[in-house]
Amino acid sequence: MPTAPETARNGQADLIEAITEAVRDGDNRTVRRLLARFAELATITDLYALRDALDTARPSAAHG
Repeated sequence: MPTAPETARNGQADLIEAITEAVRDGDNRTVRRLLARFAELATITDLYALRDALDTARPSAAHG
């Protein structure tokens, strides 16, 4: 059975996945809502995970 911090991490991973999907879909309203939720829960490590997830979701042509 997962511990409380582990369960929270799984929830944050799901939240990061939802944010990247909303970004990919161009759903700005959902992105703002999910980022607000993420801000309530995030640690600095989570910010790096979000950045990495968004980088992989971005099409190659959009880089640089």
